[in-house]
Amino acid sequence: MSQPNPPPALLQVARDAITAQLHDQPYDPPALDAPWHTSRGVFVTLRTPDGQLRGCIGHLEPVCDNLAAEIAACARSAAFRDSRFYPLRAAELEGLQIEISLMTPPEPIDSARALDPARYGVVVTSGNRRGVLLPAIDGIDRVEEQVRIASQKAGIPPGTPRSLERFEVVKISD
Repeated sequence: MSQPNPPPALLQVARDAITAQLHDQPYDPPALDAPWHTSRGVFVTLRTPDGQLRGCIGHLEPVCDNLAAEIAACARSAAFRDSRFYPLRAAELEGLQIEISLMTPPEPIDSARALDPARYGVVVTSGNRRGVLLPAIDGIDRVEEQVRIASQKAGIPPGTPRSLERFEVVKISD
């Protein structure tokens, strides 16, 4: 994805959205300068101070009118609605690590040979089931493993016919 480096303001949007929710306050994200105002697929990943996953939620395609709103929505969901974790508490905010993955639109691929877990994320689809795995995840070095994990996340049994898509991301983290 060739474009300028994402501004730190994107991370501030995520942190401010989480903080506002913790204090039961409304949050209206600020307008961002071009090219960062255009909405796109986004994932927000939260980690504890020691690097453990604390939440990760995103949208493959944009659902909000602008990128700041997309980031705010994903950040709140990662903090308070990721079913793998209890809702974030105020005491956890200090030291919380935030990573934003800005996605290219997913593109269909003919086979897993077109994947590279370090470069591409994967979308695995079978019927109405769809699993997503971001690229460059520690410990996931093989395409087969990447596809297997994305399939498991979607509840797609091994051997089931499926289609594959790939995407790239630009990551920004604090």
